[in-house]
Order: sequence, then C-alpha cells, then structure tokens
Amino acid sequence: MKINVKATNLDLTPSLNIYIEKKLMPLAKFIKRFDIVGEVEIWVEVARTTKHHHKGQVFRAEADLSLPGRILRAEEELPDLRAAIDAVKDKFRLEIKKYKTWTLEKNRHDTSKNRDLK
Repeated sequence: MKINVKATNLDLTPSLNIYIEKKLMPLAKFIKRFDIVGEVEIWVEVARTTKHHHKGQVFRAEADLSLPGRILRAEEELPDLRAAIDAVKDKFRLEIKKYKTWTLEKNRHDTSKNRDLK
C-alpha cells in the first residue's frame, strides 16, 4: 500500500509524514486481499483550514482509498492535526469493515444465483 500525502497551508514535516504512515499503514493488512490489479493507494490531505484562526476546528485531515468497486473516503476537522489523523484512521477502519461485508454479501448472492441456474 502506498500513501500519498499533500499538505495545504502548513508545512509537511518529516515527523508528521512518519506519523501519518505509522497510523495508516496498519490498514494495509485489512485490504491486501482486495489488491488484485495493482498497488492500493491512499491519498491523504492534511490542511490548516484558516491562517488567522487559532481556536476551534483549525486542522483538517481527509483521505481517499480506491478499492475495486468503491472509493472509500474519510475526513475530519479537529483542533489538533494528529487527533484528526487518528479519527480518519478510525473512520477508515469502519469503512473497510463495511466494504468487506458488502463484498462478502455480493459474492454470496452471486454464487447462490449461479447455483439456481444449474
């Protein structure tokens, strides 16, 4: 799994880049069986929403994960950038779980249809 990171209105420091990879790389074990065609990529954007505000929902983290048949998306705005990244990871975990359930039900439905035709 490859992680592509884009920073908007803030500096992408090496420690922040390492933190993002450390948090999102464990998701690879959940989606490795869907990586049929090629390498799965996650597109992550971290941003500071405004330059003049210092309180409130200042930081934004969003990510897109393209899988066969679906594009999973998670986004979060929080006062702390690392907390926003953690929240995106948790949302992705739930989205991947839903995707697995969807594919299993789809496969069961397709195989039961094939049995009826025989």
